[in-house]
Amino acid sequence: MSEQTQERERSGPRRVVVAGAGMAGVQTAVALREQGFTGTVTLIGAEPHQPYDRPPLSKAVLLGTAEDSALDVDFAALGIELRLGREVSGLRPADHELDTEAGPVPYDVLVVATGAEPVRLPGAGGVPGVHLLRTLDDAERLRPVLARRQDVVVVGAGWIGAEFATAAREAGCAVTVVEAAGRPLAEALPAEVAAPMTAWYGDAGVELRTHARVERVEPGAVVLDDGSRLPADAVLVGIGARPATAWLAGSGIELGRYGEVAADAGLTTSVPDVYAVGDCASFPSQRYGERLLVHHWDNALQGPRTVAANIVGAATGEPPAVYDPVPYFWSEQFGRFVQYAGHHADADRTVWRGEADGPAWTVCWLRGSRLVALLAVGRPRDLAQGRRLIEAGTAMDGTLLADPTRPLKSARAA
Repeated sequence: MSEQTQERERSGPRRVVVAGAGMAGVQTAVALREQGFTGTVTLIGAEPHQPYDRPPLSKAVLLGTAEDSALDVDFAALGIELRLGREVSGLRPADHELDTEAGPVPYDVLVVATGAEPVRLPGAGGVPGVHLLRTLDDAERLRPVLARRQDVVVVGAGWIGAEFATAAREAGCAVTVVEAAGRPLAEALPAEVAAPMTAWYGDAGVELRTHARVERVEPGAVVLDDGSRLPADAVLVGIGARPATAWLAGSGIELGRYGEVAADAGLTTSVPDVYAVGDCASFPSQRYGERLLVHHWDNALQGPRTVAANIVGAATGEPPAVYDPVPYFWSEQFGRFVQYAGHHADADRTVWRGEADGPAWTVCWLRGSRLVALLAVGRPRDLAQGRRLIEAGTAMDGTLLADPTRPLKSARAA
């Protein structure tokens, strides 16, 4: 055992390095200070900008009603060192060093929080007018497109595609959304739940083309595999995201089926002194009996508290904290506020509250009598009450649950 390792084990970690300055990385650094960590905290980010929040990028920042979405954190007051504009390039656990473009950074404990990166459209690289929407720079490049009210084609009818289409229509653009599947949100929601959302596009003046695949993108046009040619001054690609973990190759850190870091219940990795949190990491959920990979803001907000607790607790012999949340996310699209809580993959029953063609409705998923997930459209009270019921594992009465006039919390089984 090296002298450095012996000293680290005697005194606890003195240097925590966080790779990634998005929400998960920032919240990890903040949580460490809130939970009493007094050593060095270094936050490394690939972008040169002050750390910022991502959800406003597809809303206020994109539409120009906000210049940026910088996080309200006084890093200097918290004693958090920022190293921005430095992309990480590798990890050498045996040396306890993180490699960056500016040279190696030593650590006692490392937190991997490099998030996810957008999937690119094959063959579209270098074509003028093709955009992604993941970073502040992406949003700033797209802002003039909306301001000029150009013809826009969105590839992908997922969450980001719908949100961008909403903003583009609000700005006065002509918008066509191209989706390879037969409905919006095909990978996120069952057909009977996503189908009613198809009408939202037409109601907003957006042309939605399903069962449509992109053959190629040319300057000023998108050509589909059926020969259709769509005018496109700009193309927004929103076909998904994948964990940003390629830089971990050769590090010995175990990755999961989607290339994410396979963390354990305490968000530790297969390599000593390395944690992973946020979009780049999956974790085993006892609540749902499977490993979850959650690419949403709330996961990046909640997970860091577990990481910080386990870093601080490891030095004092505290038992590891377990991360097993009820996943939650929201989306604003076509004048509707959509919220989801839970995980419906193991559900065996679906209960509707309200009519799907109406302005407000909720879908509840049950496993036996237990509520495991719900999607609420314009019904925030259902979401708030349902989330607590899911956390508590409460048994529900399906008949009472189906009554949209009844508060969801009053539909418990007798």
